[in-house]
Amino acid sequence: MKAKTVLPAVAMTAVSMVLTLAVVMMWLGTAVPWPVALVVGLGIDGGWLATLAYERRLAAQGDHNRIVTAVGWSFGLIAAGVLVAHALTAEQGTGAWLAVAWLPVAAKALWLVHGLWERTALTPSALGAIRGIQQEARDEAAVARARLRAEAATEETRLTAVTQAGARVARVQAKTAKSLAGAWSTLEAARQGDDTGRALTSVTSRVTPDVTPRWELPVWGPTQPIGVRSLEAVSALTDQELDDLVDEIRHSETPALSYREMAIRFRTAGHSASEVRLRAAWKRVA
Repeated sequence: MKAKTVLPAVAMTAVSMVLTLAVVMMWLGTAVPWPVALVVGLGIDGGWLATLAYERRLAAQGDHNRIVTAVGWSFGLIAAGVLVAHALTAEQGTGAWLAVAWLPVAAKALWLVHGLWERTALTPSALGAIRGIQQEARDEAAVARARLRAEAATEETRLTAVTQAGARVARVQAKTAKSLAGAWSTLEAARQGDDTGRALTSVTSRVTPDVTPRWELPVWGPTQPIGVRSLEAVSALTDQELDDLVDEIRHSETPALSYREMAIRFRTAGHSASEVRLRAAWKRVA
């Protein structure tokens, strides 16, 4: 992995040094003796290489020196400046020389990238631990997503079942209510009819002498079965006793109880009286 960053930097450095030395020899060789031009070229490349070597030594020790880095970049800029000046003064091939004038700066940039890679490089064991942690996190996330999807599907199924059951119950209740409403309408029509009313009234027992009670509809409410023995053990109440009991139960709470509530409490208390007598007592008291 280290070779992926150091080899391009070494290759770019070599090309840059050779190109800088060649340009100095060609450019200054016509103005000064070639040994002088060679010394100038080697000086630029030597300074560049020396500062680079010192930077690498400091990097190997885990240290960094800004002055050395600044000097190294200065030599790189000088080399790039020499290439740019030669390209601008060349009689031909100016564009080609300008195209390679960035090589010294590029070489310094590659060494900078290599240094950053070294400072952030991890051992294989650390990389394996990181990969294991990442894989564990991905596994947990996948399990959590699967659990959420399963819970959502289960809840959807449950809601569907509850909704369907509720719809069936509602249909049954509606049908029952319709049947009860029809039966109640039939009873009400029978009660309101003159002939039917007189026929039903004639078969009801008299509450008081010379008074014929009016046939009433049955009261819907909770019922409590009473055994035969309890009916035989309890003696029939007189009208006055029945009136007193109804009045007492009716005024046991404030506001006064309705007939249905009074009848329920009357039956719950264990008293016995026919519906006709109980309603007649209620009318007398109320």
